[in-house]
Amino acid sequence: MLLASINLNKRLGADGARARFAAWLRAHDVAVIVAQEPYKPADRRPPLLPGYVFAGGDGHLATWVREDIAAPAVSAPTGWAQRLELGWLTVLQVHLDAYTSAARTTQLGELAALAAAEGGRPLLICGDFNLAPRPQDGLHDGEVSGFTADTERKALQHLLQTAWLVDTTGTDGEAEFTFERLFTGKLSRFRCDLALLSDHLAAGVPVAARHEVRTGPQAFTDHSAMLLDLPLTLEVAEPDDVLFAISDLTGKQPAAAGARSYQPHKTAMSRQAASPAARAVTGHLTGPLGVRTVLDHGCGRGADVAHYRAAGLDADGYDPHEGFGWPRPERDGYDLVTQMFVLNVLPDPGARIRALQDAAAFVRPGGHVVVVTRSPEEITKAAAGGSWTAHHDGYWSSEGKGTFQRGISAAETAALARHAGLAPATGAAGLTLPGVSHIVLVKSEP
Repeated sequence: MLLASINLNKRLGADGARARFAAWLRAHDVAVIVAQEPYKPADRRPPLLPGYVFAGGDGHLATWVREDIAAPAVSAPTGWAQRLELGWLTVLQVHLDAYTSAARTTQLGELAALAAAEGGRPLLICGDFNLAPRPQDGLHDGEVSGFTADTERKALQHLLQTAWLVDTTGTDGEAEFTFERLFTGKLSRFRCDLALLSDHLAAGVPVAARHEVRTGPQAFTDHSAMLLDLPLTLEVAEPDDVLFAISDLTGKQPAAAGARSYQPHKTAMSRQAASPAARAVTGHLTGPLGVRTVLDHGCGRGADVAHYRAAGLDADGYDPHEGFGWPRPERDGYDLVTQMFVLNVLPDPGARIRALQDAAAFVRPGGHVVVVTRSPEEITKAAAGGSWTAHHDGYWSSEGKGTFQRGISAAETAALARHAGLAPATGAAGLTLPGVSHIVLVKSEP
């Protein structure tokens, strides 16, 4: 699903600019538009954008979605930020102050607080920041511009570090400028239009700065557009007041897909014996770590729980699927929580973070969580052999059953686990588990 973030320089009210903008959107099949300064006056009725529905905002910040997509929840936590809920992803689009460093520094501090309030929900912060993140990102007459103060850059770095965000276009090479203008006959060039994305998402999300929207004969604004290909499948919405659905008129199904029922429990294997992962845990971890109590979080039918008990451990199981018969334990403070092949069957990063947060709630401070997942290499091979259909950031392993699979590396698990107060354990023994990914995590002390 393509999302475009763009400063429209208040030009959407002009027929020519609006027509060129609409043509560009159709050419790229953009699903969601978040726009800064889309039109003037700010309180006017939004101009009609063919093929799109206005989802909320005003002439400062506004959102449109393609007409076959259900409008997302849109709110305005501040006058310079707009919040969208796109499935499992929170989007904060911003337009920071264009005049003073002090105002932008304050806004970045408030933005860090807004990010923290999301509680680990996957996050995209995009828009016109009106600053150069690094000295080389802002030039005036070929020299480093003094427009951006060090206080702003420190505040931006604080935001990136505390919310675990990646500046997706901040490459190590030369800056890719998104705004260029002559001031008193001298050229100013800035990379000020940014897309900050949760680090566990950044590697798998293509992000491009599209400069044709501000240069050449089809230009319609003075800022480059940020175009992101997000692993989202949004809910379909068909107009109620038309004779035929969009798909009937065009002869093609909309890119958005209706909500399917996910059935992750159907991936659980019917084991007669413990899994290799559980045997590795008792063989290499429980003794060195001094483990006495264990919870198998997402235990399925419970074969691994039986193995832990047979090994002399005080072990419980929990699985949210009621049919497996392992209700939520009333105790907590376990020495060890195991989570075997759970994250890779959950359909989005938000669900994976919530699963880790729930697992972490059962372990004592200083205790450990072991996470085992199917590896990216294994899933890629299985998808090719089974002709699986791509979906979100993984695959439908069976659309009929509603089962999903994604290969997850240990590094990705570690990035997700930070949002649950978990960090990679130092000195813990590794597990001999070929063909899968695993990581031993420790819960931080209060």
